[in-house]
Amino acid sequence: MLHIVEDDLEGAATLELLDLHLAGMHEHTPPGYVHAFDVSHLKVPEITFWTARSGDRVAGMAALRMLDDGLGELKSMRTHPDFLRRGVAAALLEHAIATAKQRGLSRLSLETGSGPGFDAALMLYRQRGFKNGPAFGGYQATDFNQFLHLDLA
Repeated sequence: MLHIVEDDLEGAATLELLDLHLAGMHEHTPPGYVHAFDVSHLKVPEITFWTARSGDRVAGMAALRMLDDGLGELKSMRTHPDFLRRGVAAALLEHAIATAKQRGLSRLSLETGSGPGFDAALMLYRQRGFKNGPAFGGYQATDFNQFLHLDLA
């Protein structure tokens, strides 16, 4: 049974998954192109951070960053390797989308990379209706990154 809870980013298992996420972003992203947030950037009022838990284990994580003008950004999506292909990412994505809708956001966006290390995530986002579009929120478009958007209104 999977349950999603708002997380304070204090627990060892959460911090270990965040470290794993950051290491993966650096492994699959050219130097200077990583936009993943560390714990200090996730612990701000405009970000809500969740973990998906299976029993007492952290199965995955995701964050929603509130932007200006009714927009939101999906950040820090990661499934723990022990829970891959069990619906964790889909559950977290649905939770983030539902929360964005409850908050009255008109669009949910994300910035991500290109290449094999990002293919599974991109497939999930596109299956849920995200479409490629322009850069947003201060990001700069490069040959490596891409931007996906889901209209909520």
